[in-house]
Amino acid sequence: MAVDADLFRRVMGSFASGVTIVTTLDAAGRPRGFTASGMSSLSLDPRLLLVCVNTNSATLTAIQARQAFVVNILAEAQRELAQRFASRLEAAKFNGISWQPGTTGLPVLEGALAHAECQVFRIYEGGDHVIILGEVVAAAAGDAVPLLYFRGRYGVYHGGIASVLGSAEDWEIW
Repeated sequence: MAVDADLFRRVMGSFASGVTIVTTLDAAGRPRGFTASGMSSLSLDPRLLLVCVNTNSATLTAIQARQAFVVNILAEAQRELAQRFASRLEAAKFNGISWQPGTTGLPVLEGALAHAECQVFRIYEGGDHVIILGEVVAAAAGDAVPLLYFRGRYGVYHGGIASVLGSAEDWEIW
C-alpha cells in the first residue's frame, strides 16, 4: 500500500517538535541559516546530535565547506524569526538579526533558548535530505518558553497547555 505525499506530511506533522535555526558561515564569511524541526539528540558519548537538511539548501553547501554548524533552539518570542529563516530568500535572512560568534566563530542567535555548536561528524544521504551528525563542541542553555511546531502551526508550551500562535484554536499536551 503506497502512502501519498499529503498523508505522509500529515502523519509526520502530527509529531510536535521544537523549532531550531541551523546556522553557519559560507566560504566568504557570510552567515547562512534555515529553520529546522528535524533535529534530535543522538549520543551522549560522544556527544552527538543530528539535523536533517534539504539537499537544495544553500546552507548545506556552507556546512559541508565549513564542516561546522550551530543549532539554535528557538524561544517562544522567535516565531517571526522561524518564519523568516524558513524562506528561500537567503540574502534577507540575517538583515537586522542580532547574533554573536560562538566558540567556533559561527552565528549564535540572540535570544535563542539554547544552542549547540557542532563539528560535522558524518553525513548520510536520505532521499531529498541529508542527515548530518554533529559532535557538540560548545553549548549553552537558558530559561525561556520553547517554540513548538505542530501540523503546520507554531505553538508554545506552558506547564501542560500548548496554544497555537496566530489562531483561535488551542491544543493541549498531557
